[in-house]
Amino acid sequence: MRRLGEVVSTAQGLVVARCPDDERPDIGSAALDESLDDVGRVVDVFGPVSRPYVAVTPDSGVSPATLLGAKLYAR
Repeated sequence: MRRLGEVVSTAQGLVVARCPDDERPDIGSAALDESLDDVGRVVDVFGPVSRPYVAVTPDSGVSPATLLGAKLYAR
């Protein structure tokens, strides 16, 4: 498991997190919160190579707005 990044925005039902470095997760990786509960799946990686952004589709029952500012992890 590794750090995915901090949630910086929500857009069109997606959660957008900024990676802390140039390590990026694979598309389809599970996204977890600090309690290690599944919150969604990585669907896109975009932006600068040095610190990319990651788009996560939240699982049903997870509100994107509640994840703003949260630290996410990838499994």
